[in-house]
Amino acid sequence: MTTTSAQRLALFERMLLIRAYEERAVRLAKDHSFPGICSSLGQEAAAVGVVAALGPDDKILTNHRSVGHLLARGADPGRIMAESMGRSTGYCKGKSGFLHVSAKELGVVLTSTIVGGELSMAPGVALAKQQLGEPGIVACFFGDGAACEGIFHEALNLAAVWKLPLLFVCENNQWQAYVHRKETMVGDFIAPWAASYGMGSETVDGNDVEAVYAAACDAVDNIRRTGMPYLLELNTFRQRPHLEPDEPPQHDLDERAYWMGRDPIARMETRMLNADDLDRTRIAALRSAAEARIDAALQFAKDSPFPDVAELTTEVYAD
Repeated sequence: MTTTSAQRLALFERMLLIRAYEERAVRLAKDHSFPGICSSLGQEAAAVGVVAALGPDDKILTNHRSVGHLLARGADPGRIMAESMGRSTGYCKGKSGFLHVSAKELGVVLTSTIVGGELSMAPGVALAKQQLGEPGIVACFFGDGAACEGIFHEALNLAAVWKLPLLFVCENNQWQAYVHRKETMVGDFIAPWAASYGMGSETVDGNDVEAVYAAACDAVDNIRRTGMPYLLELNTFRQRPHLEPDEPPQHDLDERAYWMGRDPIARMETRMLNADDLDRTRIAALRSAAEARIDAALQFAKDSPFPDVAELTTEVYAD
């Protein structure tokens, strides 16, 4: 699948916005003026490429590194920042923080802070869509750490047995909290595990946004056509520690150098320069525009009130 210049620009701009948000949040967390966050800095291509392949009727379930998925879906960075700061203008009126965000208007069903928690819910959401005859599929994002838990296999088994329209998206970022994946799993990739459930799968370079987008489009088309689940593994790298403001991760220096040389934004920037899609002046302007949006988002969050005490138990329990 060949992307157009306009599509490449849209993907690039979305990645720049996510990077600007994450870098700002990291700096704010370091000086303790912002809550600690689980950053997905370095994984922007994975989020943007997959979400760009989804349609308006599709649902998303995500994990504790959710900001990239939310912004890729079109979330307002001001409302995400307000939610993280416990303000009433956030997507959940300041009640969820960044670890439990849901945004019904965007089709984001939930963010799970429990590793693999979204995997336990995804088959149910897809089954509901199927039983109600609703259009669209369900995309569930999780990491390689969750893939090493039993709930991963339970979810794949249910999706295969019930023939659910479910896209499993594994962001294999090499690190499971503070432990390298080589200490917890045999082999380098997770996608082949899907074969035992009769499920299609593919491993893709998760730091190449065009490759991710093309693979995600193929996977989504496959699910829409067959009604069967599919597993897409995005091989990427988490550049920051598990939780901000922890110390930087103790990566092997050679491993880190390899992955930093494959930074998704730097790669896309080089590709667009070589294709004459953009020049350096235009790229600088796009970066400045992303930073300006984050400036405005932070000011919006700071100016927003905390929720009233009367809101404490509203929208917590179903009527």
